[in-house]
Amino acid sequence: MIRDSIDETKELDAILKLHKEVFGSSDNLVQKMRSKPNLLIMAAMDGEKVVGYKLGYELDQHTFYSWLGGIDADYRKRGIASRLMEKQHHYLKEKGYTVVQTKTMNKWRSMLVLNIKSGFDIIDVYTDEKGQRKIVLEKELTL
Repeated sequence: MIRDSIDETKELDAILKLHKEVFGSSDNLVQKMRSKPNLLIMAAMDGEKVVGYKLGYELDQHTFYSWLGGIDADYRKRGIASRLMEKQHHYLKEKGYTVVQTKTMNKWRSMLVLNIKSGFDIIDVYTDEKGQRKIVLEKELTL
């Protein structure tokens, strides 16, 4: 089951724990989340367990940024990330967004491939202040 609303305590704690498992840290994530305009939090559930999540926020009235996401290692290769993305894009279309943008890196190849298979185009590549190469992707949301 994929939900686009979460319990503010239990499920948010589970998302933070999963984020730390996937990315190695969840430092300041809640603070960063609070600063994002029109934040969307989606969770994939197995019963009461959060097994995946997707976070994003509005860049402008037409463009939404798909920011962060992760899937529990025991639940990968089951199409959960694809379903979260599909659900997010459906929601965004309903809300009137026409473009969704995201960033990734070569080390997250499965996410890069999923984005390309899902209709994203690479629109830019740059090196950030930490020396990490970032790949910027964008997709037009059609009705």
